[in-house]
Amino acid sequence: MDLSELKTNIIGAGIGGLTAALTLRQRGADVTVLEQAEAISEVGAGLQVSPNGVAVLRALGLEDRLAQKAVRGRAVELRDFAHGKLVARLDLGHLPHDAPYYFVHRADLIDLLADAVREAGIKVRLLQKVQSVVPGDTPTAQMANGSVAKSTFLVGADGLHSKARTALNGTVAPFFTRQVAWRATVPNTMGHGPVAQVHMGPHRHVVSYPLRQGTLVNIVAVQERAAWVEEGWHIADDPANLRSVFADFGGDVRGLLEQVETVQRWGLFRHPVAPVWHKDNVALVGDAAHPTLPFMAQGAVMAMEDAWVLADELAGADDVATGLTAYQSQREDRVTKVVAAASKNAWKYHLSAPPIRAAAHLGLKLGATLAPRRLMGQFDWIYRRDVTAE
Repeated sequence: MDLSELKTNIIGAGIGGLTAALTLRQRGADVTVLEQAEAISEVGAGLQVSPNGVAVLRALGLEDRLAQKAVRGRAVELRDFAHGKLVARLDLGHLPHDAPYYFVHRADLIDLLADAVREAGIKVRLLQKVQSVVPGDTPTAQMANGSVAKSTFLVGADGLHSKARTALNGTVAPFFTRQVAWRATVPNTMGHGPVAQVHMGPHRHVVSYPLRQGTLVNIVAVQERAAWVEEGWHIADDPANLRSVFADFGGDVRGLLEQVETVQRWGLFRHPVAPVWHKDNVALVGDAAHPTLPFMAQGAVMAMEDAWVLADELAGADDVATGLTAYQSQREDRVTKVVAAASKNAWKYHLSAPPIRAAAHLGLKLGATLAPRRLMGQFDWIYRRDVTAE
């Protein structure tokens, strides 16, 4: 299909929306991005871009820019909470030499993509708060200010509370996972190396890794909690609450948490994978289609994969409907498996009974020592997938 005839509106200038704008524009589409904020920006913390995400950025000609802004990860270290004792080290060097794994500040990745969008001549309309989406031959985004944006194709990259998802699937209430998380960044005064450290404790864990050429450390701390907590990424909390919850953690964690001056807390909710990803010239990408918990670090990467496959399938199809059917068919099983893996992963870090935790940690240590490639190989189905080569 000739995508130059596809007048496309994309709702959302996050990672999924900006990547979709680039992949569609690369194939000739006329693209406009609708963003509700007054500027394309992101105040969040860090994220991990595994090799399957790097493959998409490479195909868009952006890998070198990513490398300049990010830290190349060398390993994942699993550590016991009490004193920070190393349990197992998963060497990211066991990945192919051309498959780097990066730690990057979310704002830096957004800036990188936004710059590429502007260079590609893609139109970006700010202060466009979408109130509802109406699929059809000419899908419409209706704005809160009363204006409308019409197109021949509309992409909903509008995240957890997607108006496009609601238009295609109705509203389904998420459920609280009984876990809350805090996130913060602090100066890297402790010389945190290019590794992701996971300190594992009873009903809790803390992840840390460096950002911005190693000058910052990203912190994500997760606690199991029965009480309901509001869903949202930008709920401020008192750093003293964070330090109190993890007061018995030793190793590097104590020093990191002592430096926290501002912190956000959010409740972790499970949203089902949307049964309908497309209808009447409207399609969903990223969290709008398949929100995922952060325990496999694949949320942003899955959105980038979606964006590539969406554009690729449309370009290879006879019409939009056929291309969108192929898109969901290509993506649904994979993202469902990733979402399930992320949902199941946290318990491995939260073992509470000392004998069980000791036995599990011994198993991890033996696996990392005796069969390190096999231990790392359990993630091959995620990391070695290259949607740009399919």
